[in-house]
Amino acid sequence: MREAECAKAEGEVPVGAVVVHAGMVVGRGHNRCEALCDPTAHAEIVALGAAGSALGTWRMPNATLYVTLEPCTMCAGAVLLARVGTVVFAVPDPTMGACGSTIDLLYEARLAGRLTVRIGALAEESAALMSSFFSARRETPKAEGCRSG
Repeated sequence: MREAECAKAEGEVPVGAVVVHAGMVVGRGHNRCEALCDPTAHAEIVALGAAGSALGTWRMPNATLYVTLEPCTMCAGAVLLARVGTVVFAVPDPTMGACGSTIDLLYEARLAGRLTVRIGALAEESAALMSSFFSARRETPKAEGCRSG
């Protein structure tokens, strides 16, 4: 939740993620798409990258990824590539969720994923944070965002 709150404070969609391995947080991240003008700078991607650096490997079969929103197809693909053992997300994403909401990439038999998915940890807090963020966004004019030249 702290990572999601950091994202919100930075004007990003409030999604946060941490990777836990052997009982320790080895990677953390929050959305940075606006700040970096990078569509791939999702919380999960940032957290997985930090975890890979900390662990000295991109393979994480004994790790758990905790995230405040259901991963999208890009992030679910990164989870599969990193061979993450468990994914825990707070709230489903009915628009872009790829762990059961729109599609279920993590259990796609052809992709050989062998992981556990749990839903609902900190669901109320995560939903409230997302709701307050988007309510405030509707009330204020949209910022220019990423522009070159």
